[in-house]
Amino acid sequence: MVKTFVTQPSLPPLDEFIPYLEKIWSNRILTNNGEFHVEFEKELANYLGVKYVSLFANGTLALITALQTLRIKGEVITTPFTFVATTHALHWNNIKPVFCDIDPETGNIDVTKIEKLITAETTAILPVHVYGQPCKVDEINEIADRYGLKVVYDAAHAFNVKKGNNSVLNYGDLSVLSFHATKIFNTFEGGAIICHDEKTKQRIDYLKNFGFENETSVITHGINAKMNEFQASLGLLQLKYVDSYIEASKEKYLFYKEHLSNTKGISLFLNKEGFSYNYSYFPIIIEEDYKLKRDELYDLFKSRDIFVRRYFYPLVTDFSPYRDTRYTATLPYAYNLASKVLCLPIYPNLNIETQREIIDILNG
Repeated sequence: MVKTFVTQPSLPPLDEFIPYLEKIWSNRILTNNGEFHVEFEKELANYLGVKYVSLFANGTLALITALQTLRIKGEVITTPFTFVATTHALHWNNIKPVFCDIDPETGNIDVTKIEKLITAETTAILPVHVYGQPCKVDEINEIADRYGLKVVYDAAHAFNVKKGNNSVLNYGDLSVLSFHATKIFNTFEGGAIICHDEKTKQRIDYLKNFGFENETSVITHGINAKMNEFQASLGLLQLKYVDSYIEASKEKYLFYKEHLSNTKGISLFLNKEGFSYNYSYFPIIIEEDYKLKRDELYDLFKSRDIFVRRYFYPLVTDFSPYRDTRYTATLPYAYNLASKVLCLPIYPNLNIETQREIIDILNG
């Protein structure tokens, strides 16, 4: 039986990628701000509707560098309902994560609980646009302004997500994207930092390239986090197709929504009006009155070679590196969601027969 995974990388036609590879082979420039890298930064900024893009080898390095860029220290208020890389980036910068509970309707950080967690050591807020659903960006901005805090968004799920006509990447001090193979837009691996002024972009670019200002001058403690020409060339080509990827995923999303909205014991995360999404996730909540427990349903799908995902489970606060650093605040909504959520397979090439099988299993 063919296995169905929760996502599948979207790739452009191979014959269209070969000319890019031939050019790389011809000019022998593989990294260090090559021709494709420069062009991809420009074209990506235009596509996303942002001022400045700095490309990275992956999203985790981008997030680590974003925190370095703003010289963030002390404590940062963040969410436990996220991929562990969000919190790892804090640890690698010697920053203490302070975990805030979530809004059960969106899975995002609960803005009404942030202020109670602010101390004299708090320097920033690190929210996550979970499943591509935008955080309450205006409220977070207001809190940050009131207390003099920085805001860095983990926007790994939020490629081309907009509030009205404005990209959510334009909120906060910095936003960090992931172009991992699991994302709606991928460069095999990859990532980016979105910033709003030229001076900040210059500092980001120094940090990701060993701190070099020029050939003979190192001005800061940098690392090697550069995106190479293979990734950048693929990214350029992917920009031609990403709208079609999003539209195809939207069709899958709406099909699930149509056939699962009235399923007893299942609740859906429905996208809010006033936003545009990339439809790269379809999370469902397995309620107490459903005929199977969440993990029983997970095992049933697995027995059918359908690999749904308990995303995010366990919470970051349950991983051994972070058990001792958990803040004293309770996290009831985060724990509740982590125990009930399942993300269903959704990607542009998901066939209708597989979707029907998934729906039939859920509807009994």
